[in-house]
Amino acid sequence: MDFGDIGGNIPIIVTIIGLILLQFFLRRKRTLETTPREIAQSLLSEVRLNLRLVEVFTFHWRAKKFITATWQRSKNKLDFLDQSLQITLSDAFTMTEDFNQQIGAAKKYKSTSYMASVDMDKLKVTLTKSEQGLEQWLTSEVGTTEPSTKHPGIFDDWTGRG
Repeated sequence: MDFGDIGGNIPIIVTIIGLILLQFFLRRKRTLETTPREIAQSLLSEVRLNLRLVEVFTFHWRAKKFITATWQRSKNKLDFLDQSLQITLSDAFTMTEDFNQQIGAAKKYKSTSYMASVDMDKLKVTLTKSEQGLEQWLTSEVGTTEPSTKHPGIFDDWTGRG
């Protein structure tokens, strides 16, 4: 093969690869919640998903664990929320973490006896209060509970549109 003509195109190829890598790392960085709006919307999504899991929960050792990823990342960044909502969220996610431990033990030993102390009604009440509080905060601060549908492009940071 003759690679003599590629030498002139190497700077263009390197630039394109660099822009693709830059876009990848910029998008990856943005997936983490940084603003109060993003944190609240992610927590609301997590609470809604956990409420659905409560609805279909079965006291079987194969039960699905609750989601707590956003809570783990953001629990120390909730100063923008009312104190009562922070306490409600803390209670709800503390319960989900406890239930996850019980579900983990039930799965490990393939026994439903670890699920005996799981109180789904209490969890449902605190998750519902959390959902209502987050929706109220998002509506009053942002005007909507829905996340933004626009995804930032590669040049948005440079042009100021991001």
